[in-house]
Amino acid sequence: MHIELVVAKVVTMALGFLIAYQAYKGYTEYDSKPMLFVAIGFLFISFGAVIEGVLFEVVGLSLFQAGTIQTGVVAVGMLSVLYSLYGLRHSSDGS
Repeated sequence: MHIELVVAKVVTMALGFLIAYQAYKGYTEYDSKPMLFVAIGFLFISFGAVIEGVLFEVVGLSLFQAGTIQTGVVAVGMLSVLYSLYGLRHSSDGS
């Protein structure tokens, strides 16, 4: 295992969790439903940043299997962020 890669993945995950936390605060403080979906999306994206290595190194899945799962997790996160941008626009009060 390469320590530099692990550090980079942990930093990426921490930044994503920080963004998710701030988005969740925006949701709770302003009752902004889009911010809830941004928070959920960044949780998935951040988790996806590290899951491939864990599934490959720890669980023992093949690189293909681990990469497929990681791609799916990140895609779910991106869909959540996309929904926050476009899916909730029909509401006139922004929530």
